[in-house]
Amino acid sequence: MTEPAALFTLVPGQTPLLVDVPHAGLGLSPGLSDRLTDSGRRLTDTDWHVEKLYGFAAELGIGLMVATHSRYVVDLNRDPQGRALYPGADNTELCPTRGFDGEPLYREGAGPDTSEVAARAAVYWHPYHQRLAAELQAIRARHGYAILLDGHSIAAEVPRFFPGRLPDLNLGTNDGASCDPGLAACAYGILSASEGFSHVHNGRFKGGFITRHYGRPAECLHALQLEIARDCYMDEARLEHWDAVRAAPLIAVLRRLVEALLRWQPAGHR
Repeated sequence: MTEPAALFTLVPGQTPLLVDVPHAGLGLSPGLSDRLTDSGRRLTDTDWHVEKLYGFAAELGIGLMVATHSRYVVDLNRDPQGRALYPGADNTELCPTRGFDGEPLYREGAGPDTSEVAARAAVYWHPYHQRLAAELQAIRARHGYAILLDGHSIAAEVPRFFPGRLPDLNLGTNDGASCDPGLAACAYGILSASEGFSHVHNGRFKGGFITRHYGRPAECLHALQLEIARDCYMDEARLEHWDAVRAAPLIAVLRRLVEALLRWQPAGHR
């Protein structure tokens, strides 16, 4: 398998906070497009425009890391050993074969076998996580602690995973295990006070692999996931269209959120 030229873009910051966006990429591995169904080639399950929602990061000194390849190549927010995030529920794979609508992503007989999944993990998944881990370690070394905000979005209604409409703002902290409780309260305080947006903490989305793996508050590594319902900032019928005016109210909320995360400090930290 040919190694990609760039797995991510990374704008380093000067603060304890790093925003990670693992599902906004549109790149496909060589030859993959020809194996996908027409539906698969539309890349519908992309976290469309999430990197733009955090476009203010550099202004605030926040690091921003964004994957460049599609989650259909390999899902950076899944366990590389294939362990389910939500046992007993319908879970997507490391290399997805069905879309969120349940339809096949690959033409008949064209899906990846075990060896291809392992090869994609080696080329895409592991190098990305090595860099993410290194960045968090460097932040902790400079500041004494690090905060990771894992940014996502999803269609407002996905019957495959949940009934009805998803709340607009879905904060996940792995049921409180991935960050200091004071940090979680700080984050949710901002979201719950955001007029015009519905919200929930550790509801349907409690945080994926990234939040659960890197969120180790005992080691001064704090992680939160924010899953956003797409229709609160974009037209879901026009996935590729970025509407800055429609997204502006949400961007204001996200800016208040990250400013609050920057003000937070662990107990006893100077």
